[in-house]
Amino acid sequence: MPENLTQKLIRTHLVSGEMKAGAEIGLRIDQTLTQDATGTMVYLEFEALGMPRVRTKCSVSYVDHNILQTGFENADDHRFLQSAAARYGLYFSRPGNGICHQVHLERFAVPGQTLVGSDSHTPTAGGLGMLAIGAGGLDVAVAMAGEPFYLPMPKVTLVRLVGKLGPWVTAKDVILELLRRLTVHGGVGKVMEYGGPGVATLTVPQRATITNMGAELGATTSIFPSDEMTRQYLRAQGREAEWQPLVADADASYDEMIEIDLGALEPMVAQPSSPDNVVSVVAVAGTPLGQICIGSCSNSSYEDLMAVAAVLRGRTIHPGVSLTISPGTKQVYTMIARNGALADLIAAGARILESACGPCIGMGQSPATGVASLRSFNRNFPGRSGTRGDRVYLASPEVCAASALTGQITNPRTLGAMPPVQWPEAMDVNDNMIIAPQPAMQPAPELVRGPNIQPLPTRGPLSATLRGELLLKVGDNITTDHIMPAGAQLLPLRSNIPACAEHVFEAVDATFVARAKAAGGGFIVGGINYGQGSSREHAALTLMHLGVQAVIAKSFARIHEANLVNFGILPLTFVNAADYDESSVGDVWEIENVLAAIEAGETLTVKNLTRGTTFAVRSRLSGRQIEVLRAGGLLNYVKMKRAKETA
Repeated sequence: MPENLTQKLIRTHLVSGEMKAGAEIGLRIDQTLTQDATGTMVYLEFEALGMPRVRTKCSVSYVDHNILQTGFENADDHRFLQSAAARYGLYFSRPGNGICHQVHLERFAVPGQTLVGSDSHTPTAGGLGMLAIGAGGLDVAVAMAGEPFYLPMPKVTLVRLVGKLGPWVTAKDVILELLRRLTVHGGVGKVMEYGGPGVATLTVPQRATITNMGAELGATTSIFPSDEMTRQYLRAQGREAEWQPLVADADASYDEMIEIDLGALEPMVAQPSSPDNVVSVVAVAGTPLGQICIGSCSNSSYEDLMAVAAVLRGRTIHPGVSLTISPGTKQVYTMIARNGALADLIAAGARILESACGPCIGMGQSPATGVASLRSFNRNFPGRSGTRGDRVYLASPEVCAASALTGQITNPRTLGAMPPVQWPEAMDVNDNMIIAPQPAMQPAPELVRGPNIQPLPTRGPLSATLRGELLLKVGDNITTDHIMPAGAQLLPLRSNIPACAEHVFEAVDATFVARAKAAGGGFIVGGINYGQGSSREHAALTLMHLGVQAVIAKSFARIHEANLVNFGILPLTFVNAADYDESSVGDVWEIENVLAAIEAGETLTVKNLTRGTTFAVRSRLSGRQIEVLRAGGLLNYVKMKRAKETA
């Protein structure tokens, strides 16, 4: 039977389950990646599993988020991560080597393999033909231990590309157009698979920009075929031997199809404060800007920065603009330094930052009060920049460069002909900032723990009856940034869950933590697409620490829903969406016979003890997830499973 590319890769890695949309499947995982903001918890979890070494083909620990060292915490975390890599057999990408997704694309991604990473933008590697999926840290730790990675079998959407991008139109505009059409929850439960004759016109870095921001659609992942363009990219990286052709069968079927005429696109921009608030650049041209930031895992490639340098060469940025540029990797940084492009950027007035996530994760460069910021990043959620009430726009590096010259959002087509950018036949390959795994040593290297690295919190089995106060009610598209904020002040606390928990929902309701503690935990109510955005499991871990028992929402983002289950919090959805409107903070609720009802396939009844009313909710937990909750979380479940297997 003809198969699309997604089905092919899932079938060749399928360990359990049926390839039927919505059914839970288990996949064999070839590679994993972590970054430092989520990685410390991953390796504490892996330690708790009691495994001596990773069991994947390749696992990489990156340092790219918590780069600022304004205290001891980040530096301590980096030492811990390096010691964990040495102990457990991972590659370690040192600070300064670059952003995890860009480095992984250059040095480790392999067409046809599976990758799971503790970062929501892990699907970047789909631009090179990998089945690459973002997940919570505990799921990654379990995959490193050789266990399957579980998820609902996704539907597959064919995004058929025709034509060719016109002058000043970029891959960023392709994904912004998709976000305009589908919204930030239009890809939930789906893989966006790219095909059609237009695919062959896109380079791997362009494809990676598109797959990177598939995360903003809520998609499980995004994937491009592995073709001659892929082969050319791997050849330039000295890895042509890892190439293989991978395409969908000619008669493959899809659950849905979307067609985009590349030639009909124009430069686009996402307005504040959501990646799907997309209009043409022309519609907002003239908007005054005080800051422009170019970089992030979506647009920091050699190709991107060479285009920016070509625009800025011989010119000076507007006096009212602060322009920062973050090269994606050491390879990119080195190459633009050697060919003179870096000098062009500096001469124009750009401020060059480290090869790291930086401003994208709120790690520095918070915009001034009331000043609009234009960024080539992937997210513009409220306050993510580090400034409350921020006004952040998203666009391509080319739009950013043109706007830097004028001090306002500018259509780059007004600059005349687009300067040509030539792709080199060979990239400068130097892996001296990557520490390769060493043979297992006895005794194994010790883990180096700083005082901020606190023990992994745990929870017991889910109670048969849940009772507590409704602590918080939030609206649609609540992000993990809302739940567990990031930024330069809070990211250093990621290894310390009790300290992190003091900041849960602080931008939404500053009284939440105190009320949750006073009530001894309780319930949260959310709207559509609750938990979108980052894969950070801290948004579930901290709720567990505060005693939250269940979250009831209209719908969930995939990764956050899985994270809730992994840490013993019950995700439920309203049977009747109108019941959302009847819930009030402070009401005391009770749900009886929880797991028994879920196992029986029944709806659950929520009793509002304050008002004397009831309403129905449902669960979509798999049999495995029910056992995870019964065990008190995924960590306990896997340990118990392994104990039975070895008994």
